[in-house]
Amino acid sequence: MVWYCLLYSTPMAGQSVLFEGGGSLIDRWELSDSTRHGTFLVRPYKPVYFLLANWCNNPNKQPDSGNPETSLPVEVPLQAVECKFQFSFKFKAWEGIFGKHGDLWLAYSQSSRWQVYNSDLSRLFRETNYEPEVLLNFATDLRVLGFKLCMIGGGINHQSNGRSYFLTRSWNRALLQFGFIRPNWTVMVRPWMRLPEEVAVDENPEVERYAGRGDLLVVRMLGRHQLSFLGRHSLDLDPGRGSVQLDWAIPVKERFKVHLQFFHGHGESLIDFNHEQTTVGLGFSLIEWN
Repeated sequence: MVWYCLLYSTPMAGQSVLFEGGGSLIDRWELSDSTRHGTFLVRPYKPVYFLLANWCNNPNKQPDSGNPETSLPVEVPLQAVECKFQFSFKFKAWEGIFGKHGDLWLAYSQSSRWQVYNSDLSRLFRETNYEPEVLLNFATDLRVLGFKLCMIGGGINHQSNGRSYFLTRSWNRALLQFGFIRPNWTVMVRPWMRLPEEVAVDENPEVERYAGRGDLLVVRMLGRHQLSFLGRHSLDLDPGRGSVQLDWAIPVKERFKVHLQFFHGHGESLIDFNHEQTTVGLGFSLIEWN
């Protein structure tokens, strides 16, 4: 997963801007003079949520990477219901690299799957994915099919699960991102290319054929409700693999929202990159895409 846009509201005088929500893609990535706030200020990136119950129809009890050195030889008694949570932030490290153009951002995201209801396995953290990124963005002002193309960027993404032996997974990607806006809509298009690794040490061969070679994020605001679609695809014709994730943030009080999440396909996490499953989660969120 990554390369996403969180939308940021311009603060009033004296108001803290740390992890504020709302606003537009232009605000979130500081793409105009009026929205620039300098460097090294922590901002939201991807959604921040906690799913109290995340049900899976097909738990991956014996992960197989396609490489015998990183495939689990035994089955693990996982439960179908677990917790899932994610936090994410970014900050601008360099503003105006080429005169007034080009901003360098550093970002970090982390998501965990926690078998908190599984006392037989000591309530272990089944999988945690760590994802640092370096992104260079440029503001644009182009019209495309009724949308404004307001941002073009690219960068390097690393994702790993911090495990060893049979359960280790990681990959590196070079990516592009294109941000489009119109009233109540945000669209992000992000193609990427996996950076090559030696076949003998590849922990997850052909991960891009399952987890995808790009994704599409579409965010729709309906009043204070937010609906989002995140689709990934391998761009292979036969077989075409990927995933679909749908999220619905339902406002309750101020920034607290009930959060519903549906996922189907491959790559829900790195350990599951080649494992097809459907998950349904319910919890709460504090920060969303908008």
